[in-house]
Amino acid sequence: MSDLLDALLDPRVPFLRYAFVAGVLSSVPFGVIGSYIVARRITYIAGAIAHSVLGGIGGAIFLQYRLGWDWCDPLFGAMIAALLSAVIIGLTTLYAGEREDTVIGAVWAIGMGIGLLFLQWTPGNQDPMSYLFGNILLITRGDLWLILGLDAAVVALAAFFHNKLVAVCFDAEFARMRGVRAEAYYLLLLCLTAVTVVLLVTVVGIVLVIALLTLPAATAAQFARRMSVMMAIAVLCGAGVVTTGLGVSYSLEVLSGPAIILLSGGVYLAVLAGVRVRRGWARTRTD
Repeated sequence: MSDLLDALLDPRVPFLRYAFVAGVLSSVPFGVIGSYIVARRITYIAGAIAHSVLGGIGGAIFLQYRLGWDWCDPLFGAMIAALLSAVIIGLTTLYAGEREDTVIGAVWAIGMGIGLLFLQWTPGNQDPMSYLFGNILLITRGDLWLILGLDAAVVALAAFFHNKLVAVCFDAEFARMRGVRAEAYYLLLLCLTAVTVVLLVTVVGIVLVIALLTLPAATAAQFARRMSVMMAIAVLCGAGVVTTGLGVSYSLEVLSGPAIILLSGGVYLAVLAGVRVRRGWARTRTD
């Protein structure tokens, strides 16, 4: 970690400071929205949205090179694809009477296929590996401002609609009986999930995004009984594993995305094992 601290203070490597700031900023939405996702048990939907993002990224890169649209950043393409996928999954599940798993599988596969084709058609034959597995060290100053704006939007919406979202997560039918428009807030939750997925794609890539979206929240759930406490612990846990993962990847010269995910998974498994052992001791004492 001392090597990471020295590198962060070195003016010759600004990309490392950008990576550190991006990781800390992203920990806020993935702690907040991840708690809703874990409570609502929709990680499979978040997975479909994450993988469909490749279609938007590939389309944006294709437009940049073929039409010269330099303003069409891959993050904008990812955002459009993620929101479109969230709306399609939500509406077809709620109103079209389609099987949820069928719609999710279709969105997942089509998004990935479109993205790979666009990347193949792009001059220079873009390598999809950095998007699939992430490279936080490629983040620029402009990306930081975009992440900060998305960060603020996600947190503001989640805070404003917190009570309604909690009600929909734990008992949508009861919320509907109390006059809450459960369908609308379910769609809002999916859209917030889509925005958060886009933030996390820049940190760990498409394939690993679900782990970082759910593991800190699942770890926090072992200690918290209130949603607000769970979110706070998830944010701190997320920031901790991203920062430590960056240090490990820098010291060992390994990919940052997998390092962050393995650390996050290790923390979750260690906490889960500790909780199970403690409960076993408690039962032994009572017996």
